[in-house]
Amino acid sequence: MSNRWSVVIPVKTLVAAKTRLAAATGPYRTRLAVAVASDTVSAALSCPLVARVIVVTSDPAAAGPLAGLGAEVVHDPDRGLNTALRTGAAHAVRHGGPIGALQADLPALRSAELAVALAAAADYDQAFVPDAQGVGTTFYGVQDGIPFTPRFGGESRAKHLAGGAKELNPEGIESVRRDVDTPDDLRAALALGLGPHTAEVVRLLWP
Repeated sequence: MSNRWSVVIPVKTLVAAKTRLAAATGPYRTRLAVAVASDTVSAALSCPLVARVIVVTSDPAAAGPLAGLGAEVVHDPDRGLNTALRTGAAHAVRHGGPIGALQADLPALRSAELAVALAAAADYDQAFVPDAQGVGTTFYGVQDGIPFTPRFGGESRAKHLAGGAKELNPEGIESVRRDVDTPDDLRAALALGLGPHTAEVVRLLWP
């Protein structure tokens, strides 16, 4: 049985994406959302511990570019984030191996740092990585045969802990924890080093 991961990445309909960045991004909001998802998907695909990336989306504006990067695209039933993740996991389970859920808004994600997180997760039936604020979650994963029960949304760190998942925060995974919802988050990701797709859009925003 493969110990490489199937990683499920949910991508919102872009008209609804990154609403808290709207004032700062203006006409570039949709383009930024695609760019951020593209850098997240690219980094995950480049990770040696990842066998495949499954993007769950109902937006063709995201599906096309992300499929072009090498992701498998599954249609989002549009019944919420956790339903989207379970839809992707159902697609992944036929391959065997561990399954992880990764947020789509990690523009500074480094493949090597994701590998550290995935290697740590491999020691537990279910595990998660909290976001940089310590309130939300950026990654949740289970080993082969373990029920996949993501609890994203709101104070998801507490929800995942209550669900029995092991919290992971090894050294050197800052880029895995740095999701982007606000202009300050984007600046923090910029300090870590943005992926090329996001960097191109940010140069238009903040020349």
